[in-house]
Amino acid sequence: MNPDTETYSVLRQFADSWMLLLLFVFFVGVVFWVFRPGSKKTYDDTANIPFRHEDKPSDATTDEGENSEEEGKK
Repeated sequence: MNPDTETYSVLRQFADSWMLLLLFVFFVGVVFWVFRPGSKKTYDDTANIPFRHEDKPSDATTDEGENSEEEGKK
Protein backbone atom coordinates (compact mmCIF):
# COMPACT_ATOMS: atom_id res chain seq x y z
CA MET A 1 0.00 0.00 0.00
CA ASN A 2 1.25 3.49 -0.87
CA PRO A 3 2.10 5.67 2.21
CA ASP A 4 0.14 8.56 0.72
CA THR A 5 -2.96 6.38 0.43
CA GLU A 6 -2.55 5.19 4.01
CA THR A 7 -2.24 8.78 5.28
CA TYR A 8 -5.29 9.77 3.29
CA SER A 9 -7.29 6.89 4.74
CA VAL A 10 -6.35 7.79 8.31
CA LEU A 11 -7.17 11.46 7.80
CA ARG A 12 -10.43 10.57 6.07
CA GLN A 13 -11.52 8.36 8.98
CA PHE A 14 -10.61 11.15 11.43
CA ALA A 15 -12.58 13.72 9.42
CA ASP A 16 -15.59 11.42 9.16
CA SER A 17 -15.73 10.76 12.90
CA TRP A 18 -14.03 13.05 15.41
CA MET A 19 -13.76 16.18 13.29
CA LEU A 20 -17.43 15.93 12.38
CA LEU A 21 -18.29 15.63 16.07
CA LEU A 22 -15.99 18.54 16.98
CA LEU A 23 -17.49 20.83 14.33
CA PHE A 24 -21.04 19.89 15.38
CA VAL A 25 -20.25 20.71 19.03
CA PHE A 26 -18.70 24.01 17.90
CA PHE A 27 -21.84 24.84 15.88
CA VAL A 28 -24.14 24.08 18.81
CA GLY A 29 -21.93 26.19 21.08
CA VAL A 30 -22.13 29.17 18.72
CA VAL A 31 -25.92 28.84 18.52
CA PHE A 32 -26.20 28.77 22.31
CA TRP A 33 -23.84 31.76 22.57
CA VAL A 34 -25.92 33.82 20.15
CA PHE A 35 -29.25 33.01 21.80
CA ARG A 36 -28.11 33.32 25.42
CA PRO A 37 -30.35 35.55 27.57
CA GLY A 38 -27.80 38.35 28.09
CA SER A 39 -27.17 38.96 24.39
CA LYS A 40 -30.53 40.52 23.48
CA LYS A 41 -29.45 44.06 24.34
CA THR A 42 -26.26 43.75 22.30
CA TYR A 43 -28.03 42.45 19.21
CA ASP A 44 -30.89 44.96 19.50
CA ASP A 45 -28.34 47.79 19.63
CA THR A 46 -26.52 46.41 16.60
CA ALA A 47 -29.77 45.96 14.67
CA ASN A 48 -30.74 49.61 15.25
CA ILE A 49 -27.52 51.13 13.89
CA PRO A 50 -29.14 52.25 10.58
CA PHE A 51 -31.89 54.11 12.47
CA ARG A 52 -29.78 56.05 14.98
CA HIS A 53 -29.86 59.37 13.09
CA GLU A 54 -33.28 59.13 11.55
CA ASP A 55 -34.23 62.78 12.22
CA LYS A 56 -30.90 64.34 11.31
CA PRO A 57 -28.36 62.49 9.17
CA SER A 58 -24.87 62.38 10.55
CA ASP A 59 -22.30 64.80 9.08
CA ALA A 60 -18.92 63.66 7.97
CA THR A 61 -17.46 65.55 10.96
CA THR A 62 -16.57 64.05 14.30
CA ASP A 63 -17.93 65.01 17.72
CA GLU A 64 -15.27 67.74 17.86
CA GLY A 65 -16.90 69.32 14.81
CA GLU A 66 -20.17 69.66 16.70
CA ASN A 67 -18.38 71.44 19.54
CA SER A 68 -16.76 73.88 17.12
CA GLU A 69 -20.19 74.76 15.66
CA GLU A 70 -21.48 75.60 19.14
CA GLU A 71 -18.43 77.76 19.81
CA GLY A 72 -19.03 79.63 16.54
CA LYS A 73 -22.57 80.54 17.66
CA LYS A 74 -21.32 82.15 20.90
